[in-house]
Amino acid sequence: MKAFENLALSAALGAMAILPLAEIALRATLHTGISGAASLTQHLALVASMLGAAVAAREGRLLSLSTVDSLLDGKSAIVVRFFTRTVAVIVAALLFLASAEFVLAERAGGNVIVYGIPVWLAEAVLPLGFAILTARLACGAAGNWPARIATLALAAAVAFAAARQLPLNNATALAAIGAVLAAAVFGSPVFTTLGGLALFLFWSRGLPIAAVALDHYRMVVNPSLPMIPLFTLAGYLLAEGGAPRRLIRVFNALLGGMRGGAAFATVLACAFFTSFSGASGVTIIALGGMLMPLLLSAGYAEKSALGLLAGAGSLGGLLPPGLPLVLYALVAKLPIEDMFLAGIVPGLLMVALVAAWGLRLAPRRPITVRRADWREARAALLAAKWELCLPLVAFAALFGGFATPVEAAALTAVYAFVIEVFVYRDLNLRHDVPRVMAQCGLLVGGVLLILGVALGFTNFLIDANIPERLVDWVSATIHSRWLFLAALNVFLLVAGCVLDIFSATVVLVPLLVPLGSAFGIDPLHLAIVFLVNMELGYLTPPVGMNLFFTAYRFGKPLPEVFRAALPAFFVLATALVAVTLLPWLATALPELTK
Repeated sequence: MKAFENLALSAALGAMAILPLAEIALRATLHTGISGAASLTQHLALVASMLGAAVAAREGRLLSLSTVDSLLDGKSAIVVRFFTRTVAVIVAALLFLASAEFVLAERAGGNVIVYGIPVWLAEAVLPLGFAILTARLACGAAGNWPARIATLALAAAVAFAAARQLPLNNATALAAIGAVLAAAVFGSPVFTTLGGLALFLFWSRGLPIAAVALDHYRMVVNPSLPMIPLFTLAGYLLAEGGAPRRLIRVFNALLGGMRGGAAFATVLACAFFTSFSGASGVTIIALGGMLMPLLLSAGYAEKSALGLLAGAGSLGGLLPPGLPLVLYALVAKLPIEDMFLAGIVPGLLMVALVAAWGLRLAPRRPITVRRADWREARAALLAAKWELCLPLVAFAALFGGFATPVEAAALTAVYAFVIEVFVYRDLNLRHDVPRVMAQCGLLVGGVLLILGVALGFTNFLIDANIPERLVDWVSATIHSRWLFLAALNVFLLVAGCVLDIFSATVVLVPLLVPLGSAFGIDPLHLAIVFLVNMELGYLTPPVGMNLFFTAYRFGKPLPEVFRAALPAFFVLATALVAVTLLPWLATALPELTK
């Protein structure tokens, strides 16, 4: 089963990359294309997302808002785990029911994707995926089968009540929502928190819960969404190949001889990888083992090195083709190209500030002083030339006018595949590539699962006129644009402490965009302010993923890592102040292209 899931996931991701590439080739040579290629790619993203979510559940890697359950032991840990997993199983079972009802309705409609392939056939992966999630969450709820069966029986009873459309009174709805929120505090997966809120809110209003599945489908088959898995795949191929070693060699050869050179190499390497992988945790895991010895050998204290790695790991999200930029553009309905351009100057500012902080931490007298070795630098550049060209490939495809954003992402992924498998031969086609693609799909599946159910919750808020009420209240309370931006930063810093960047984007952005418009704030300026706040969230407990990954990678207690990373938080907060007060940092480049 494990091998089959990995193979199916790899095949879906591979087809997503090949179809747009074939479209480019046919358009350039025969001036034609593949009928329905874009629609097929979008539905392959749906398949890959649910397969990836199933793999994430299998590996116990579904994203959670809290890790409280991991801090408990004994009977309390067993009770808390049973409670959180039981709530998760109930929500997953309701999502299975909602998606099954949605697919049955779509089947009656008789729509096709292309070549006679019915839409409902691709949509059927939704109930299949949620059924697998339900079963795997139930297996993890307890260590014995009677308790697991009891969990499934309770979930089946709740799903039966929902299927019969039994009314949910206010008291019961409040109790259900309270249970979902309590489970979130103790470590239930994020998708069950957002999905549970959406489901019980719809149910309490007498609305069909199939609307949540419809929103999930609409989110995942968004025309631009395949960019997320494709750019992430490129980053994973680089990280799992020899690119980390070669690029660190380049940066160290060019910068390592100067004071603070090791910090500069660390910052640049981390920013490069995070911009493509879309996950700073991947950067810390992939590069940490090489960068930590580099920093220590340059005379950095271990605490300083830990802080640098945790802080540098959050860099790159604002540099094209960063996943946060793509996601924000999708949710706020902004042009992808404008978002990429808007992120460049603020992203480089953050890189420069962390690099300057690294220079300040550097010992006054390096342990070993060496002159610049231009022969080594030339050899390192030649060895890494194909990987250094990767950003040029992405930008040339995107801004050269011959590829759509999704096609540019596909070209980037295929380019990374070719250089790592056939040019450098760091990855074996048979043994390594399926493993790497499964790891990429695991991350993508977990993220898209959150995005899909979060859209259902967001749409409930929109249907309840929450954004309009919020605009009226804020406009009546705050009369200054700058005061609004100050209040927004405080709110987002708090939100970043309890929400991961993916769910925060889907839930909060539809509420904030009308507010920004009411105060005359440029949409791109608002976007960058939001994303810089979310980058700070990587360094703030309890959701600060960089803190967890750094602690895990180097075997350090979480409080020790947090204290080491605290200066990096304040350094990046300086960038937030600059971006807030100087809108042109975000808007100058997009305006130049118009």
